[in-house]
Amino acid sequence: MERFFRLKELGTNVRTEIMAGLTTFMAMAYILAVNPSILGTAGLDWNGVFLATALSAGIFTIVMGLFVNFPVALAPGMGLNAYFASVIIASQATDTPITPAMGLTAVFISGIIFFILTVTQIRQMLVDAVPDSLKHAITVGIGLFITVIGLKNSGLMSISVESINNIEKGVFTPLQGFESVIGIGSFSDPNMLYTILALFLIAILMVLRVPGALLFGILGTTVIAMITGFVDVQAVFTNQKWVPDFSSMLIWHFDFAGVLEVGLITVVLTFTFVELFDTFGTLIGTANRAGIMKNPVEGKKRIGKAMFVDAIGVSGGAVLGTSTVTAFVESSAGIAQGGRSGLTAVTTGICFLLAIFLSPIVALIPGSATSAALIIVGVLMMQSVKDIDFQDMVSAIPAFLTMAFMGFTYSIANGISFGIVSYVVLAAVSNLFGKGKYKIHWIMWVLAILIIARYLYM
Repeated sequence: MERFFRLKELGTNVRTEIMAGLTTFMAMAYILAVNPSILGTAGLDWNGVFLATALSAGIFTIVMGLFVNFPVALAPGMGLNAYFASVIIASQATDTPITPAMGLTAVFISGIIFFILTVTQIRQMLVDAVPDSLKHAITVGIGLFITVIGLKNSGLMSISVESINNIEKGVFTPLQGFESVIGIGSFSDPNMLYTILALFLIAILMVLRVPGALLFGILGTTVIAMITGFVDVQAVFTNQKWVPDFSSMLIWHFDFAGVLEVGLITVVLTFTFVELFDTFGTLIGTANRAGIMKNPVEGKKRIGKAMFVDAIGVSGGAVLGTSTVTAFVESSAGIAQGGRSGLTAVTTGICFLLAIFLSPIVALIPGSATSAALIIVGVLMMQSVKDIDFQDMVSAIPAFLTMAFMGFTYSIANGISFGIVSYVVLAAVSNLFGKGKYKIHWIMWVLAILIIARYLYM
């Protein structure tokens, strides 16, 4: 195992890798409950989606670990699953409703497109094309993004839908209403209080330099939640099934004729566009955090292989009956715990496969514990900001826009998009007027044009 995963060469050991894998799993475990709930609103069976989620995450994460030796886990992506459900739900009021089978077909086709882009090396060329300042900004931006996920899921950050509606109706201006739109949650909310408890528990363990601080913080919070009754152990064990029912899965549930008839080209392209930048951002961010990019040649090689596995995962997840499977930003939790090799991913993948049979135990982990872990991971990923030259405005402005749009628009793709377009424009202007010599890869020009077209016409 030491030689297969090159643990000594990567500066790690079996214990650290297993701990990191468990930490990543606990940070991602919420997807086992959230994904079925989201796709369930679009007419997919809850149990079938649960099994598809666990199987796809388990299988493709293990593949990532064994064949790429990369400490990144895959699972159905948040945001993309919501888009999947919203497209189907919104279409029901039209003359051409979209069925779950059509939606899964669109995901499958987007995976084929990714496979072609990966085999032709186009996705891998992005690593060379994107300047270092944007790569570091992507790392920081993902840290902000997952911090927002933690704050939102925990209730520490509240979003008022009523205030948003009032702004749209013109009752008051966005500037007047901003404070009432986004604010702090209620201290009467037990989920928020347990998140604060978990946050301080993890933080104290990290300050004391306790190995496995994130993992022990999550476990400690879970135990406290069980003792105090915040987690109803009896209800969890009663409502969860120990024996999985695989007959409820939508395996190879496709409708290619329906996709052509309804015309889901825009949907397929949207899946492709968002997944392209989400995966690129996640892989670059986690690779930087794991120190993999310190050796550029080796780093690019491993990221290229990771993109290949990711492309297969997109279509593979659709075959099993779930929305787009992608590299998960929560993998940063395990990397922050010391994960550096594929053994971390293999451990996480095995946990997902076991979750099929141990769903009652997985369900015991409160969302407040994982939310706190995500917030702390945001702190760790923020460290890359020191590598950005904020004295150089051609680097600073695109980097800042990348970070800001990722966090504040709740989208990795939006952040990367604004970063790329702004860098191309500013670097070109600087070169034109002789204020600096900045390299603009031809792929950056192509991406900038595609991004502008996407936001104007899609």
